Amino acid sequence: MDSHQEVLVSNVLELYEKISSFEDLNPSKDVNACLSKLVHTCLSSCHIDVSKLSERVQEKVSRLIKLCGEAEGLLEMHFSTLIGSHEYPLKNLSLFPYYSNYLKLSHLEFTLLSKACKTIPTNVAFVGSGPLPLSSIILATNHLKTTSFHNYDIDPSANAKALQLVSPDPDLSKRMFFHTTDIMNVLGGLKEHEVIFLAALVGMDCEEKVRIIQHMAAHMSPGSILLLRSAHGARAFLYPVIDPNDLQGFEVLSIFHPTDDIVNSVIMARKDQRPLCSCKGGGFNSTNLPSKCSEIQGFIPVNHGKIFEELTMDEQTS
Repeated sequence: MDSHQEVLVSNVLELYEKISSFEDLNPSKDVNACLSKLVHTCLSSCHIDVSKLSERVQEKVSRLIKLCGEAEGLLEMHFSTLIGSHEYPLKNLSLFPYYSNYLKLSHLEFTLLSKACKTIPTNVAFVGSGPLPLSSIILATNHLKTTSFHNYDIDPSANAKALQLVSPDPDLSKRMFFHTTDIMNVLGGLKEHEVIFLAALVGMDCEEKVRIIQHMAAHMSPGSILLLRSAHGARAFLYPVIDPNDLQGFEVLSIFHPTDDIVNSVIMARKDQRPLCSCKGGGFNSTNLPSKCSEIQGFIPVNHGKIFEELTMDEQTS
């Protein structure tokens, strides 16, 4: 490692020890400050491959990711309760401290989707939606205004909180559905969705993530789209990394690595190689989304940096 990488790893491990020392990870001044410092540290432009670190460090990174996942769930539960206490919860989403990041990430994912899907999908699934399903809500409200969203989470209390947020809304209450189940137990139902989003913390290690991807490959409809949240560089201290080579049964269409305050990378893949998204409906004012080969500059977020890779099957196998 060079000196910059050594400093980065040292700072991350120091924060790991602090986070590990907390009695619990419920939101508090100290917990919030420590996690915020960790996120800021991991937004470093320092190039590092976490998988190349020593086994001892990688074990700590694995535990750190799980601690961050636990803290994220508790933070979302806290703010879902707070937001849900208002008469009109969806008008108070900005109370969540990372709301602007979700706006950017959802815009990015819609941008990627617009490259691959000729028409607006009628049926979308989000796996690992949690108690504060901001991605589904933002996409349904700002981008996919006629689409039905099926949100899957294994935790019944998370779905109960999420339902409380959308129930008062006359539109989303009719288009957002919540399923309490392990996605590995969903078989034929996956074929009903033209697009499936896989949250970053669904599958907390490489082996579990691969099993979930294999399950998706076995049960998604040919031509449907899978959008996966991953991590790259120093951000891999926060979230599990998806290796595109593990997407067997899919054609990888795009990989996006952010360079601003967005944390997650996004991988877009298509099941098999058949024509995709035979979606119904006319979309926004009967306007179709651009095809993969169309010009979509108007959709590209202009306020954040990025590293954007376009992959084809030929490039992957060459």
